Amino acid sequence: MATAEQKAEYIAAKAALEFYIDHGVDIAVNDDVIDKTALTPIQSPPPEQTSNKTKSSSIVQAAAAPAPLLGKTDAHAKAVEFAKAAKTLDELKEAIAQFDGIGLKKTATNLVFSSGNQAAKIMLIGEAPGADEDRVGQAFMGAAGDLLNKILACIDIDRADEDPLKSVYISNILNWRPPGNRTPTPAEIAVSLPFIERHIQLAKPQLIILCGGVPAKSLLGSGDSISRLRKKWHDYTPQTAELSDGAKPIPAIATYHPSYLLQTPAQKRAVWQDMLMLNTKRKDLNLLP
Repeated sequence: MATAEQKAEYIAAKAALEFYIDHGVDIAVNDDVIDKTALTPIQSPPPEQTSNKTKSSSIVQAAAAPAPLLGKTDAHAKAVEFAKAAKTLDELKEAIAQFDGIGLKKTATNLVFSSGNQAAKIMLIGEAPGADEDRVGQAFMGAAGDLLNKILACIDIDRADEDPLKSVYISNILNWRPPGNRTPTPAEIAVSLPFIERHIQLAKPQLIILCGGVPAKSLLGSGDSISRLRKKWHDYTPQTAELSDGAKPIPAIATYHPSYLLQTPAQKRAVWQDMLMLNTKRKDLNLLP
């Protein structure tokens, strides 16, 4: 039987592991703990030993070092450039993979571009990939994805259906998972916005579902809460000025994210009301199968 001291050590170790996982640290790079206090400090060479060879070595090391992340303004401008250059969904996915202006790319496992039927008349946009999505590289997986499938099935929509009228195309504001599933920062959203807005332009949906507060506020350019943005239709137009030329408004509805419903089941009734509104709009636009 474990002693009280052993139990306390177990609880402390478990809490430490949970802390690391919550902050996105889920891979060990060494089996042994490194005591940094016992390491021998690196001594600088005496001035007389400094030579041209040493200077050349420093230059090589500096050249090999990774380039620093772009500043917010430069990163946004580069994102717009990459997004506008993409003429197909495949080109856009490749552009996002090549873009280095967002730090999340360095901590995520996989690029999460989309899931569902690209030809669908309805596009659903969430916030950011979670652990399940990051692992498989597909949008809306795991428990939240299962709940979303059930919600959509109630109005005869299946992301795997080949019929564009009975399927849905799914993506997120961000294509890379924030560590620990934290909420994306305003800077991360701003840099990612040109990509998701170009994504919408290339997918050409006739209806948009904004799933959660982050996508609703970001794509509608609103400061209102998700509860205020619900229960009514909005006209979505690009918030990125460089992508707005000739863009026609697309009817968009905001609703709660499945992850929120898993924590607050009482709001499922509200989402059902949103789906009924969606079905009515489908009928008005002749989008029912």
